[in-house]
Amino acid sequence: MECLEQKTELVPYRKITWLSLPRLCLERVFSFLPDWDRKTAALVCRQWHNVMRSPSLWRHRRFHFSGRISKFRKPDYSSTIAYVSHLGAYLERLEVTVCPPRKTQAALRLKGAITQLVRAPLRSLAVMNLELDRRAWTSSLRASVVGCLISFLQRGSSKLNSICLSGMRNCIHQGLELLSALLHYETRFYPRCYISSLDLEAFFSGSVNVYLNSSVPDNLSQLQRLTDLRLSYSCLSDELLMALQDGNTLQTFLLHCCLKEPHQQLICGSSWATLASSCPDLKVKISVNQVVNNDRLARMLLPEIPLSEYCMSASYSPNEDWSPKPLLSDILPQYRHTIQHLNLDFGANNFGESLDEELLELVKVCERLVELSICAFLEIRTVARLLDMSLTQSSLKEIHVRRNSNVNLTAHTIKIHTPSQ
Repeated sequence: MECLEQKTELVPYRKITWLSLPRLCLERVFSFLPDWDRKTAALVCRQWHNVMRSPSLWRHRRFHFSGRISKFRKPDYSSTIAYVSHLGAYLERLEVTVCPPRKTQAALRLKGAITQLVRAPLRSLAVMNLELDRRAWTSSLRASVVGCLISFLQRGSSKLNSICLSGMRNCIHQGLELLSALLHYETRFYPRCYISSLDLEAFFSGSVNVYLNSSVPDNLSQLQRLTDLRLSYSCLSDELLMALQDGNTLQTFLLHCCLKEPHQQLICGSSWATLASSCPDLKVKISVNQVVNNDRLARMLLPEIPLSEYCMSASYSPNEDWSPKPLLSDILPQYRHTIQHLNLDFGANNFGESLDEELLELVKVCERLVELSICAFLEIRTVARLLDMSLTQSSLKEIHVRRNSNVNLTAHTIKIHTPSQ
């Protein structure tokens, strides 16, 4: 058999340089650059200048306004207006985070910046922490900000599917007016566009008993394709839970309960059960801040809730006699078939009281628990047993523990990431 000699052609080496990179690669690299570096990169050559004008680089934008006026620093508001005037046509997802203004002059400039920003054709809008109930917001400025957002919805130039107005803290009248405008927006443009994600945590002022007003459930019930909803617990009522059953599309329902906001209303377990049956994919997430009365917690955490995540902060609670034991041993175990994430910050509330056995038993019975975060005084051996559980329970993947050393009572933080099995 004759051996054939194979000839191999050597491909000449081609040096890859920045100037020879394809356009898509350049766009990907430029997406990680801040504005100042983007401006500098655009001056390198004509190709980079053209790539920098790609709409994909300017569709998502975050702004943070400090709420302060400085003589030595260029205000954020002027750069915001410049951005919108040059690149606003490309903007699709806008996120504005505000440090609430302390002076009326800062509030006035903030109002002007928001007015400019909401002229873009957006798909997602987030304006957070305005806190319109502060003194810096005069009645005319508050009305102007709300009117600006209402006009934005009425124009219909955007195809909104996500809105976040958390921390806005409206009075009941202006809040309902804005909700009504949101409803008219969806009614007008459905099914071409619709709201699927809505964040209204702290949307109303903290002193308002929103659950007594029937207009809130009426408005939310008419959002046809709502999948993600976030509210303050002060909005929760049986009427609201009944209203959310109509669309049968709700998948994530997050409730935030704060000590200073109304949270003593009575909710029927049957209302939760009906909502869970009408929305089979529903996952409820509850966040509790400084509410440590066990009777109130038991009234809020009904067994019919399909609870998947529970987050609690009690580190600065004024009630020093509160014991977390009923929560760990009686309330949370009723969600052993559904709960996946637990975040418990007890601070020094259990100083002198052992919670080790209750916590271990809770982790043991929660068959779907994926992540545990605990801030409390624990024994070292408890941390070791938690680690052992994470290796034997297939669902538990991540543990964050703040434990107590027996020697000097010094708090440490331990993060344990277990490999997936």
